[in-house]
Amino acid sequence: MVSLFERILEAHEGIRPDVPVSTLERSTLLSRELESDVWLKAEHLMPTGSFKVRGSANKIRTLGTAAKRTGVITASTGNHGQGVARAGGLAGVGVTVYVSRTTTKSKMAAIEALGAELVVVQGSALDAEKEARHQSELTGKPYVAPYNDLDTVAGQGTLGVELFEQASDLDAVFVCVGGGGLIGGVGTALKMLNPRTRVVGVWPKASTCMLDSLNAGHIVETPEYETLSDGSTGAVEPGSVTFPICQEVIDETLTVSEDEIAHAMRLVAEGERWMIEGAAGVAVAGLIQTAARYRGKKVAVVLCGRNIAVETFLDAMKRGESEHS
Repeated sequence: MVSLFERILEAHEGIRPDVPVSTLERSTLLSRELESDVWLKAEHLMPTGSFKVRGSANKIRTLGTAAKRTGVITASTGNHGQGVARAGGLAGVGVTVYVSRTTTKSKMAAIEALGAELVVVQGSALDAEKEARHQSELTGKPYVAPYNDLDTVAGQGTLGVELFEQASDLDAVFVCVGGGGLIGGVGTALKMLNPRTRVVGVWPKASTCMLDSLNAGHIVETPEYETLSDGSTGAVEPGSVTFPICQEVIDETLTVSEDEIAHAMRLVAEGERWMIEGAAGVAVAGLIQTAARYRGKKVAVVLCGRNIAVETFLDAMKRGESEHS
């Protein structure tokens, strides 16, 4: 973990000024309703609207000269692809992004608008990833993984350094977990800077691969179902570097329902006027679920991204309204 922490500190300086420091803002509504001191890490206000710009920028920054010349390949459901496209554009590195035909049109358009070549695969997100990796092997272009890469994890970990610099006295931080890159990096930074801060991982009940793997003690396959938290879905790769990191840094695990996610998204919309994505709603829902445990405590929630699929956001608002009316 010390070695990864050193990478995080290097990335914390190295990705500037291309990646700004995101704000940490107090939520008056959530603080009042949950009877605690609630702060929101506004990653949804970052360039491209997601924390993914951190890992992407650090990965592109650390590429060798040959790799920068040939360009890179990746696969994405949206946020990661936008992050890599932006980082490549700023560094003059060509980027090709493979996406599933089921990827929202707005996210496809956003990736192309950032200058990347978009390849649509007639299949699932997993099919898009398999094809991207295959093309990477054929062309010799490096594959930029969304989480299974220590340079990417180190980039995400810069968020944890910022949290400590902005609020060194946090009792807990709530983070949505997918492949483990975000919580792995954030958790590593916080464990080194302030071990007293609890790192809470939250999953949608519909997609719990990393959680099931942690419970089993090894990476397992888990059935997945449709969820508002589409940004955190997907299996964890065998041998993923994030698995042992998550084993070490996560202090508490929670799962939340779709109704809880929708309600959390609605509360943030009402209190902060922010349209966050489902994965961000997962982290907020985790705090709401355990509010009694953190009453009177100072906590932060990572709002990992914004929802640019307006139809999905409006559907979540309807669910939240019907469940809590």
